[in-house]
Amino acid sequence: MAIVEEGEYKGNAVLTIKQSEKDFRPFSFGLKKAKLILEHIKDIEKFVDKHDTEPPEPESPPPEDD
Repeated sequence: MAIVEEGEYKGNAVLTIKQSEKDFRPFSFGLKKAKLILEHIKDIEKFVDKHDTEPPEPESPPPEDD
């Protein structure tokens, strides 16, 4: 699962997403890009659906009731 951290760059808030703790090339963006991503999330989903060749990760089974 990805790691998401909120931080700061030159006095501006940024969000950093890493694939793991050892990820040496995290993906970071600020508020303006975050707003653009949210505005175009459907386009991003279509892009992923069109180009994704990896099988989807299996969902975790629901916890069992004791």
